[in-house]
Amino acid sequence: MNTQIRANQISEANHLIIGGCDAISLAKEFGTPLVVYDVAQIKQQFQDFQEVFQENAVDYAVSYASKAFANTAMYQLVQKMNGHIDVVSAGEIQLALHAGFSASQMTFHGNNKSREELTLAVKAGIGVIALDNFHEIDLLHQILAEQQRSVDVLLRITPGISAHTHEYIQTGQVDSKFGFDLESGQVDQALQKALQEPNMNVLGIHAHIGSQIFELAGFEGASEKLVDLAARWQREYDFETQVLNVGGGFGIRYVSDDQPLAPQDFVATIIQTIKKRTRTLGLRTPAIWIEPGRSIVGPAGYTLYTVGARKDVPGIRSYLAVDGGMGDNIRPALYGAAYEAVLANKPEAPASEIVRIAGKYCESGDILIQEQAIPETKPGDIIAVLNTGAYGYSMASNYNLNVKPAIVFAEGGRATLVTRRERIEDIERLDFNLDGSQRS
Repeated sequence: MNTQIRANQISEANHLIIGGCDAISLAKEFGTPLVVYDVAQIKQQFQDFQEVFQENAVDYAVSYASKAFANTAMYQLVQKMNGHIDVVSAGEIQLALHAGFSASQMTFHGNNKSREELTLAVKAGIGVIALDNFHEIDLLHQILAEQQRSVDVLLRITPGISAHTHEYIQTGQVDSKFGFDLESGQVDQALQKALQEPNMNVLGIHAHIGSQIFELAGFEGASEKLVDLAARWQREYDFETQVLNVGGGFGIRYVSDDQPLAPQDFVATIIQTIKKRTRTLGLRTPAIWIEPGRSIVGPAGYTLYTVGARKDVPGIRSYLAVDGGMGDNIRPALYGAAYEAVLANKPEAPASEIVRIAGKYCESGDILIQEQAIPETKPGDIIAVLNTGAYGYSMASNYNLNVKPAIVFAEGGRATLVTRRERIEDIERLDFNLDGSQRS
């Protein structure tokens, strides 16, 4: 049995259990591909983060990075857990508002926020805007004057820390599209400019060094740089930093060989580093905010697929095709992300072969798992790919005009459909005839 599957996840019928629900029953009821979240696991990770802050007696916010996965039910769950959210587009803002999420508990990020998006955020009463560049300060100045509003802001900096992760998901190095550069002095210019804005209240500093990080050194270095910057700003500009937002990026276990720290251990180290550094420099410890996404929803997500065709290439390998692929999980094709899977209808059966699990999309790169040890399979069997809760559905596409999968929240043996499967009619409604008329 895969070491990532717990003993209590196997039913008497020898089926995989997710959130107390039989995976095979879920596949029959809702169809495949199907994304299933273990809600209790999401709640537990939220609580683990919150307890670390409470034990260390610091002011804090756990701001869920909704780019990892967002739908109405997820926003409502975060609010139920007393969390904040990090939003990066008008779509995320509007869906969160639709879900009933309080705008005051949102932080708006992004490196190219449009006038329309900033106007929406200001009108909605969004809690914090993370300023990313000088153009954005000018835009926000105009909008706040027009709307006669004020807003809290953070200054996003690039601290010059290169996290040990894939280059596509590094964000803290000097050569980055995000934030004000620390080394060149841009961030000081940004602070002076923002402090001159009567409708902007500068709360503090934000930095995010990357994603899927396993090592503590990057977070320790970034935390120290943020505190050092806060100390210098207090000396030179008489500005007291109220918030240090250290972002997220805490690595999770995707395959059995991965050995990351528990996400809350990263946070404990960040808190201790900031507290020690502020004591050394004679500063009051500011509120510490984090923005986890992957570490909250990644391990809680499973994608169920139905086995279809098989191709055996003598002396080379066997391909096992499923009814989804890069349209519902682009990460393996995009940057070689690795996953593991189990046969959901026989999770305890010993592996009898190694196969390559392929998707149904018309790309040679549509491979979900390069090498998977698995028991003998037949068409119609259900495969569960593990740890797919982050950056799967949120990056899904309609490539080949395939529809996006349904999403189910499972908790205590109850399955709730929270996003229905798309239908081709949903896509057709966006299209028009050659003459510009709409089909009835």
